[in-house]
Amino acid sequence: MDLNFKSVEELYIRMLPALKTKKNEMKSLKMNINEIDIWNYFCQNIWNQKNGLTMGEMVDDILNTDSIDIYVKRGISNEDNSK
Repeated sequence: MDLNFKSVEELYIRMLPALKTKKNEMKSLKMNINEIDIWNYFCQNIWNQKNGLTMGEMVDDILNTDSIDIYVKRGISNEDNSK
């Protein structure tokens, strides 16, 4: 099956189940974060360094990346954006 996406938004929607799962995991650890922050973390810090990513690799990254790494890096990005 060949999956092609016409936009980043379409890919984001396709990744939402994994993003929601990670958000719920982080919420259970008392880390307040939303799906778009998780998505932005991966787009800016992980996936921009890779070529030829598959959906499976993206889901694997989302589900298996340490929540603390995402939360801390997201906080740093938000501080940088507020300056």
